[in-house]
Amino acid sequence: MTPTTGTLRWGVLGPGRIAGRFAQDLPNSRTGTLVAVASRDLARAKSFADQYDAERPYGDYDELLADDSVDAVYVATPHPSHAQWAIRAAQAGKHVLCEKPLTVNHAEAMAVIEAARAHDVFAMEAYMYRCRPQTARLAELVRSGAIGAVHQIQASFAFASNGDPANRLFRQDLAGGGILDVGGYPVSMVRLLAGAARGEAFADPDGVEGVGHLGQDNRIDEWAVATLRFAPSGSAPSITAQVATGVRQSAENVVRVFGSRGYLVVASPWGSRRDGNPTTIEVHRVGSAPHVIEFAPDRSYALEADAVADHLDDRQAPMMSWDDTLGNMATLDRWRAAIGLEYDAERADAAIPTVHGRAVTARPDHRMRYGEVPGVRKQISRLVLGSVGRGLPHASVMYDDFVERGGNCFDTAYHYGGGRAERLLGQWMRNRGNREEVVVIGKGAHTPHCDPESIRGQLTESLERLGTDYIDLYFMHRDNTDIPVGEFVDVLDELHRAGRIHAYGGSNWTTERLDEANAYAQSHGRKAFVALSNNFSQARMVEPPWAGCLAASDPDTREWLERQRLALFPWSSQARGFFTDRSAPDDLSDPELARCWYSEDNFLRKERARTLARRRGVSAVAIALAYVLAQEFPTFPLIGPQQLSETRDSFAALDVELSPEEVRWLDLRD
Repeated sequence: MTPTTGTLRWGVLGPGRIAGRFAQDLPNSRTGTLVAVASRDLARAKSFADQYDAERPYGDYDELLADDSVDAVYVATPHPSHAQWAIRAAQAGKHVLCEKPLTVNHAEAMAVIEAARAHDVFAMEAYMYRCRPQTARLAELVRSGAIGAVHQIQASFAFASNGDPANRLFRQDLAGGGILDVGGYPVSMVRLLAGAARGEAFADPDGVEGVGHLGQDNRIDEWAVATLRFAPSGSAPSITAQVATGVRQSAENVVRVFGSRGYLVVASPWGSRRDGNPTTIEVHRVGSAPHVIEFAPDRSYALEADAVADHLDDRQAPMMSWDDTLGNMATLDRWRAAIGLEYDAERADAAIPTVHGRAVTARPDHRMRYGEVPGVRKQISRLVLGSVGRGLPHASVMYDDFVERGGNCFDTAYHYGGGRAERLLGQWMRNRGNREEVVVIGKGAHTPHCDPESIRGQLTESLERLGTDYIDLYFMHRDNTDIPVGEFVDVLDELHRAGRIHAYGGSNWTTERLDEANAYAQSHGRKAFVALSNNFSQARMVEPPWAGCLAASDPDTREWLERQRLALFPWSSQARGFFTDRSAPDDLSDPELARCWYSEDNFLRKERARTLARRRGVSAVAIALAYVLAQEFPTFPLIGPQQLSETRDSFAALDVELSPEEVRWLDLRD
C-alpha cells in the first residue's frame, strides 16, 4: 500500500489531450512526479513518456497497474471506460484520480466508490476547478453572506466544435455530448454554491427540468440547458439555478450568483486565463462600488494532484467528495433524462457488460449464508434482493454487486413497474448467462386479478419477460377467500407438474388459509405450499402500506412458523427505512413511514437496536436485519437497497450473531 505522506508517483492511463495538461502541470506540484504512462498503442505511450519525462511507457493498462513503483493513477481514457479502469486501479491498490465525468452514469459511479472503499484507496473525480483558490473564495463569499441570501445562480460551459462525426464528442458509443463532457462543470458549481448558501459542502436539487437539441444522426446533446431547483433549508430560501452546456455552440462561460444584497460575477470560472492575466470575482453590493478580487494564474492540475496527496489519509478530498460526486452524477442523469438522451449502451435491451469488465462471481471472502426450501433445487442465499427499477445500468450494478457478495436469490413480481422489473432482471440474466446459478422468486395473482385463470396468464407473461421457462419459487401475491382454496392449489400444482414453477407459496396469506391449502394438497395428492411471504421485522407494522398486506410478527404466527418450520420470506424486513435516520417521533416528512411504522413501542425497539449497534460497531439497520435472521424458524429476508452503500450496510447483518436473550431484548420481551 502507498505511504500516506510524501511524494506520490503517478501513472497515466490514456495519453490524450487532458492527460497532457495533467502531465505538463505535475512538475509544478508540491507532491507529485510522473513515472509511467499506458496506452493501448505502445508507440503513443512512448511518445507521451518522452514528451513529459515519464520513466516507463506501457502498451497495456494492466501492466501499468502491476507496476509497484506507481502509487496513484490518473484515469484519462474515454468516458465509457472510466469506471472499468478506476475500479481496476483500486483493486490493484492504486489511489485514483479519474477525469470527469467519473463515469457515464450514477450507477457506475457507485461501483467506483464502493471499489475505492473496499480496497482502502483514495479516489476523486477530477474537476480541477474545485481545487483552485478562486473557487474556494467564491464559495466562502456565498457562505459568509457577502451578497445576502442567495436566490439565483447561473453557470455555463459550452464551446463550438466542427461536428466531426469521428470526434468522441459526437459519438454515441463514446458517451459524447455536452452534458457529460463539460455540463458537469456548471452543475457541480451550482450545487457547490447552493450548498454554501446553506452552510453545507454541497446541495442536491429537488427538481431538474431541461431542454436540449439532439443531433439528428449522432443522437447526442449538441446543446442543452436546465433549471435546477433547491428547496428552502433552515433559514436559507429556495434557490433556482440555470445551467447551459454544448459542443456545437459556445456560451459566455460565466458564473453569476444573485443574492438579496447584491451579486457576484466570475468571468473565467473553469481555469486560468490563457492570456496569462489574472482571473477575477466581481463583488457587486447594493449601495457600494463594485469590488474586484484577483487571482494569479495557477497550475490547476498541479493543485489537483496536491489535493490527492494532502487528503490520502481521508481517502477522499473535500474539494470533490464521494457524496458530492454521486449527487452530481445523479443530477446529470436527470438532465439527460429530461431531454431524452439515453446512450445505446444504457438501453433496457443492451448487452451491458460488468462495470469492471470481468466475469461476475462470488468473492472468495464473501460472508453469505445459505438455506434450503423444499422443491427449490438450489441453495438459497439468506438475503434476497428486491427489484431495482432505475434502468438496466442501475440494475446491472446492483445485481452484480449482490452476486459478488454471495447473493443468488432475486425477488420480482408480475405487476412491479408494469413488467419493467421482470424485463430488467431477465435482460441481466441473459447478459450474464447465469440463469442456472440464480434463484428467481416470482409473484402473481395480485388483487383484483387473484384467480386461477389469472395465475396461468400472468405466469406465461412473466416467463416471457424473464426469458426463462421456469421460476424457482412462485408466490401468490394475495389471497382471494371468495375462491375455494383447492382451486388455487390445483392450478399451482398443475404449473408445478408442467415444470414452469419448481415450488410455490403464499404472500399475504393467513396461517389458517395456508393450513387449509396444505390439508387439501395432502388429501388430493397435490404439491404443498412451502413458504410464506408476509411482513416481518423488528418493528411491528402499525398499518399496512397497501390494502391486503399481512404481517407475521404476532405471537400466534411466530409460534405457527416455529412449529411448521415453514420458510418465511419477509418483505419490508427492515421496516422500510424506519431504523435509519429518516424516522423520529417529531419527523413527519415521510407520511407513509409515519403511518405504517410510528408507535411508542417501535421507537423503543429502534433505540434498543441503536444501543446494540453501538456495541457491535454496525448500524441499527444491520441489527434490525440480524434480528430477522436470528429467528427460531427459517427466514430469507427480502431487502430493498437502491444504493450500493445500502447493500453494504445490510450485509453487515451477516456478521452479527444475536443470542436468544438479545433477540428477546430487541423484541421488548425482556
